[in-house]
Amino acid sequence: MKKFVFGTPMKSEILRPIFRPRRLRNNKIIREMIRENHVRVQDLIYPIFIVEGNNVKEEISSMPGIYRLSLDHALEEVNKAKESGISGVLLFGIPNEKDSVGTGAYHDEGIIQRSVRAIKKQVKDILVVTDICNCEYTDHGHCGIVHNGNVLNDETLELLAKTAISHAQAGADIVAPSDMMDGRIASIRQALDQNNFYDLPIMSYSAKYSSAFYGPFREAAQSTPQFGDRKSYQMDSANSREAILEISLDLDEGADIIMVKPAMAYMDIIAKAKEISDRPIAAYNVSGEYSMVKAASFNGWIDEEKTVMEIMTGLKRAGTDIIITYHALDIAKWLK
Repeated sequence: MKKFVFGTPMKSEILRPIFRPRRLRNNKIIREMIRENHVRVQDLIYPIFIVEGNNVKEEISSMPGIYRLSLDHALEEVNKAKESGISGVLLFGIPNEKDSVGTGAYHDEGIIQRSVRAIKKQVKDILVVTDICNCEYTDHGHCGIVHNGNVLNDETLELLAKTAISHAQAGADIVAPSDMMDGRIASIRQALDQNNFYDLPIMSYSAKYSSAFYGPFREAAQSTPQFGDRKSYQMDSANSREAILEISLDLDEGADIIMVKPAMAYMDIIAKAKEISDRPIAAYNVSGEYSMVKAASFNGWIDEEKTVMEIMTGLKRAGTDIIITYHALDIAKWLK
């Protein structure tokens, strides 16, 4: 048997590759030149939790580096995002008082309404996106009106529309309904148009799954359901055709941007959404996804920057146009 020794020619001819993909991986310049997907700081939206009071900065135990902030500190955080080149912030309000119908969600002097007015007055050239939901404002922690243990769909739509109008009047640039009630996009669009907010975009949480990845968020927003769960209105994680149905309904009802939430385990849904929609697609890189990366990096098991950027690139590769992520400030720093 003939032996092959590296560095010596073989007497018999070998079939050599005609095309070698490795040629275009030879050095950093070539790799960057042909890179198909890029993460840009302009793609990012940074979520912020705002609470009542002054000089409040409470770190969320399950989300290292993320805080519940009073408005004075929230303004500083919005300024950081703007100076980093991040396109927008997504605001979540946590009121001192809650009730069964989430009155604080649509009150003119609610935490989000006051925050939006202050941000629009003091910080220029950054988009202010507001979450439209009731779970942070209800004493039962569900996203709609509850009667006899059931979350009522149609009765909740009126409250969502009222909340969207109040946010629009405060100066929000985009409203983002996250409740998953049937027909809410049509109800909100009609209410906005009737109040002359024709040009205000709706970013719909279209395919929002009932997910274990939301755990840290519920601590942050103090929105854990006091009974049962949200599986009757959020989607089953096993379903993909249902996601396309939900997305299609929202598109028909007038959603300007559609969202898939969570992100990492649902890149297939993002890709499917890209196939059926020519409108922008957002992905929410949620709290549990953030916390897993943080925990692993703190233990030295992974490289945080490389891991986060690989995840973000994966989301772009799947078809995401907009990425909502708690990593936003760090990503902006790394990209520079």
